[in-house]
This record gives sequence, C-alpha cells and structure tokens, in this order.
Amino acid sequence: MIALDRVSKSYLVKGVHKQVLDEVSFVLPEGKNVALMGRNGAGKSTLLRLIAGTEMPTEGDILRQERVSWPMGFSGGFNGNMTGVENIRFVARIYGQPSEDVLDRVEEFAELGASLDLPIATYSSGMKARLAFGLSLAIDFDTYLIDELTAVGDQRFKVKSRAALGKTVETSRVVMVSHSPSVVKDFCEVGVLLYEGQLYYYDQIDELLADYRRFC
Repeated sequence: MIALDRVSKSYLVKGVHKQVLDEVSFVLPEGKNVALMGRNGAGKSTLLRLIAGTEMPTEGDILRQERVSWPMGFSGGFNGNMTGVENIRFVARIYGQPSEDVLDRVEEFAELGASLDLPIATYSSGMKARLAFGLSLAIDFDTYLIDELTAVGDQRFKVKSRAALGKTVETSRVVMVSHSPSVVKDFCEVGVLLYEGQLYYYDQIDELLADYRRFC
C-alpha cells in the first residue's frame, strides 16, 4: 500500500510561494498501473519524489508498505566522485541485492561500456539517465515510479526501455508521469490528475485524458 495522509508540499521560489499539494489524503489503488497527469509545473515530478521518499513533505505523512523504486531516470542520488560500477554496487547493497548480479544486468541494459569505470561526474546527463534507468530495472521493486519514460536516451534506447518496461509490469506495477496519451493507454489501467494542489482519481483512462485536455 502507498498512501498520502494530509500531505502538503510547498516551495518558496524567488520569493514566490508555490503550493504543490494542499492537505491531500489519497490511497493509490493496489495492483493497478497508475497514470499521473497534470499541466507543466503542477508538481508531478515532485509527487513522485515524495512517494519515493527522496523528498520530504512540508506537512503530513506518506505510508509505504511495499518496495518502491526511486523515479526511473532520476540520477540525483549518485555520488559523482564514485565510478558507475561503485555506485551500482553501493545501491545494490542498500537494497539487499546481489551486487554482481545487479552489475551484470545494468551493464547489459545501459550500454555504457568502459564508461562504467569512470566517475559519474564525467557523465553526460543522458549517460546518467541510462545508468539510473538500468539500475532501476535491475533491482526488484513492487512499484516502479516512472517520470516521462520517453525522455530517457536516444530513439533506439527509448524503444528498448519501453520493451523492458513492458516485461517489468508483468510482475510489478508502475506509477507513471506522462503527457503522452498513447504511452498512458499502453501501460496504465487507472489515472490520477494533479490539479491545483489536489489529486483526482479516474478508474477509466479515457475520462482522465478528457479532463487532462480540458483543464491542462
């Protein structure tokens, strides 16, 4: 189970107060792939980070009774002074996974070759995203958090990522941020619209997409 209990999240940006969530209580439906949609700047990526635990709410609590990934493609947790291999082994140990098995899976998927032996600080943003996405898939989670799947890598790698994700959702579920109706329909069964600090649930994807076009 993943649940938000009276969660608020706000920022002060250049002297302007931005309210992302306003006392939201919400339980994500269990066993369902969930699309998370909203206008640009609504706070969808922030909400994923809150669910993952990589960012804390301003008020309220987030309850997790399952293994939840960090947002796929998020590379902010890497240590730039450590090599790709060292980061992979470190993360594998944190999650109690066999480090060599995880390393083999990441090497095969991310296609970074000898760059894995270089410090993360030398990586381009695309290389970091490929490493983070591959590492996410290499560790077994109950729920995978995905922030714009199509933003990862070049076109060939995007196709590869979609195929790999298709296999993953056979045994796990996803909570996915996307602006693409086709991606949402391919991967998600139900949806949530983030609008003006509140979450609105839809048990039909077509209804979610209709309101997304209307309000966002």
